[in-house]
Amino acid sequence: MALHSAVKGKLISVIGDEDTCVGFLLGGVGEINKNRHPNFMVVDKNTAVSEIEDCFKRFVKRDDIDIILINQNVAEIIRHVIDNHNSPVPAILEIPSKDHPYDASKDSILRRAKGMFNPDEVA
Repeated sequence: MALHSAVKGKLISVIGDEDTCVGFLLGGVGEINKNRHPNFMVVDKNTAVSEIEDCFKRFVKRDDIDIILINQNVAEIIRHVIDNHNSPVPAILEIPSKDHPYDASKDSILRRAKGMFNPDEVA
């Protein structure tokens, strides 16, 4: 766990499968805030959609998180919630998982960013 991260800066949070979360945790991303809430969520086939949505909304509301990394296949499950997020902070980055490669055509944040530079490309 990172020491004194609240003093040094903001956190990265992760919502994804076990392999993705473990990889980022081994890289030092894991943190538990003063309320004992972690900045990561492991999603498996038994995780309820409402649980993923609630976690995402909690991460968006936390003032100590600036980036939310989410597996793209998990993002697809809560796409309606992600599409309603319009603030630049926390930034939402969709990442691939071991079993699901990245597909740029499904990334709504990337589509919005492309539209800022070339409005004709917005689908």
